[in-house]
Amino acid sequence: MTAYYDDLETRDPAERERTLMAALPGQVAHAQRASRAMAERLAGVDAASISTRAALAQLPVLRKHELLEQQKARRAQDPFGGYSAIGWRGLQRPQGARRVFQSPGPIYEPEGTAGDYWRMARAIYSAGFRAGDLAHCSFSYHLTPAGSMMESGAHAVGCTTFAGGIGNTELQLQAVADLRPHGYIGTPSFLKILVEKAAETGTPIVSLTKAMVGGEAFTPSLRDWLRERGIDGYQSYATAEAGLIAYETTAREGLVLDEAVIVEIVRPGTGDPVPAGEVGEVVVTVLNPDYPLVRFGTGDLSALMPGMCPTGRTNTRIRGWLGRADQTAKVRGMFVHPSQVAEVARRHPEVRRARLVITGEMANDHMTLQVEADGPPEGLGAALAGSIRDVTKLRGEVEVVPTGTLPNDGKVIEDARRYD
Repeated sequence: MTAYYDDLETRDPAERERTLMAALPGQVAHAQRASRAMAERLAGVDAASISTRAALAQLPVLRKHELLEQQKARRAQDPFGGYSAIGWRGLQRPQGARRVFQSPGPIYEPEGTAGDYWRMARAIYSAGFRAGDLAHCSFSYHLTPAGSMMESGAHAVGCTTFAGGIGNTELQLQAVADLRPHGYIGTPSFLKILVEKAAETGTPIVSLTKAMVGGEAFTPSLRDWLRERGIDGYQSYATAEAGLIAYETTAREGLVLDEAVIVEIVRPGTGDPVPAGEVGEVVVTVLNPDYPLVRFGTGDLSALMPGMCPTGRTNTRIRGWLGRADQTAKVRGMFVHPSQVAEVARRHPEVRRARLVITGEMANDHMTLQVEADGPPEGLGAALAGSIRDVTKLRGEVEVVPTGTLPNDGKVIEDARRYD
C-alpha cells in the first residue's frame, strides 16, 4: 500500500507554490463575484494582481468575531452574512448547499456537494486508514460539522463508518465490541474514556489499532498512553470554515499543510506575516469555490517549521496548535486588544517586536509595554507612552529590552495579574 494519499504530497515545493499562486487570482476574483461580503471587503482590489504572497498579505484579514458580527447583522437576509457562494431557495445564492451547520456563536457554515468537501481524507489516510476499514466515528453528527467532516473524508478513503456521535459510552463500547472497527475517529478525550471503560468492564476492543483525533489538544502523554494500549493516534487541525488545514504523519514532527490551502502566520491583531519560526496567528485562504474566504483568521497560534517532513511529504509544516491569538484583556474598565498594541508599535518604525504585560491585581492594574527596538532608545520610551495613551486611553510604562529577549510564544498581551 502506498504511503501517500496522492502524488500531490511529494511534488516539488516550487511547483506547489507556482500552482497555488496561479490559482490565487482566480479565487480572489471568484470571491468578489460570488460572495457579497467578500466583494465589499475586497472592493477596489485588482484580483489579477494578487498572485504572490506579498500581494496577498496586503488584503484584510477576516477574523471569526467579524464573521459572527456580519452574520448577525444580515441574518434576516442571509444567515451566512453574505460570505457563502451557495445556499437554498430564498437566499442570495438559491442552490448548492447540501447541509448547513451551526457552531458556537452561533456561526452558520455551509457544506457543498463536492465529495470530501472538507478534504479530511488526506489526514485520515495519513493516520493509517485504508479502503475497506471500518471507522468508528465519535464526533458530533448534529449542529456542528465535525461528524460530517470526518465521515465524508473516511468515505473518500474508502472506509465504512459507524456513526457513533458523542456520548452514550456504554452503547458505543458495545458497538466497538460487536463490530470490531479497525480505527477510531473523534476527540482524544473520549477515546481515553472508551479505553478505560473497556478495561473496567472487560470489554474486548483489540480491533482498534489506529485513531484520527481532533477537536482538542492531543498531548504527548495521552498519545503514549494510547500507544501502550495498542492504539496509534494521529491528530488533524481543521476548522468548520476552512476544513483541513494540516495533519500529522508517522514522523510526528509537526503537522503537514493540506494541499488546497494557502497558510500565513501573522502577528496577532494584524495581517502582517511574521518571520519563519516565529509564533503567530494562523491565517488561511482556501481554494474552495463554495465558501471563498480569503485570508480567514482562525484565531489559533502556530509557527512554521523549517525543512520537510521525514516521511517524504514536501509541503510546509507547522508546529501544531499553540494556543489562541485573541488575547483581549480588560484594564481599568477598558478593553485592550492585540490590534491596539500593534497600532502603537506601527507608529514607531524602530520597534521590531512589542508585548504588553499587565500586572497587579484586578482594579489595580499596571501596564508595561516591552519592546525590542533598533538603534538607541533615547526618547523612544516617552514617545511610546504617548502612543499608548492615544490608542488605548490608558497610561502605561515602557521598557526597551535587548533584541531576542521577548518570548517566541505569539503573545502580544500577557495578562500576569493575580486573580486569587
